[in-house]
Amino acid sequence: MTKLKTATVLGSTGLVGKSLTQQLLDDARYASVTVLVRRPLARSGFRDPLNKLTPLVIDFDNLQDYQGYFTVDHVYCCLGTTLKQAGSKAAFRRVDFEFVHIAAQLARAQRADGFVWISSVGADSKSRNFYLKVKGELENAIMTMPQLKHAAAVRPSLLLGDRDEVRRAEQLGITISTLVKPLMVGPLRKYRPVSAHRVAQQMIGLQYF
Repeated sequence: MTKLKTATVLGSTGLVGKSLTQQLLDDARYASVTVLVRRPLARSGFRDPLNKLTPLVIDFDNLQDYQGYFTVDHVYCCLGTTLKQAGSKAAFRRVDFEFVHIAAQLARAQRADGFVWISSVGADSKSRNFYLKVKGELENAIMTMPQLKHAAAVRPSLLLGDRDEVRRAEQLGITISTLVKPLMVGPLRKYRPVSAHRVAQQMIGLQYF
């Protein structure tokens, strides 16, 4: 009989994180799902008839102090912000690079079987776009990390789903992309808007069972 897996999720309150957490709770291959959050999580927001979910409030500025919670089979990182939300490039980098990089290091230290995180289509460490540059630098840093088993990134384009906050620029981009979606074929296909549910499915699919 195949041993059931354990998982830790960072960023479970975001668009992809919510969908991912629910899919893990619904997945019969998982025995438990630990979510690391900044603020108390409303368990009522998830269907959890088997009581798999364990939410833990932590201080992300001291993420390295919580390495014990990375002693699981699979680590999923859905952390991310925007320049507008972060307030500065330094604050953005703190969340989108440093926190994710530390999480990968903790997954390696605790010998997790897999680490999957969210990057972005167009991620490139040499890009002139700050957002894409940071995403590319993170990919390089994690993928060259020694002794980290089965690290993988998903690279979504604009995300479709119901957000708690309104991002007007992103909504405009989604509207335009949806209109021209039929023309996005071949090399342009990767720029099509994608549902958060689909991205979460891809993340789970990248893990080894």
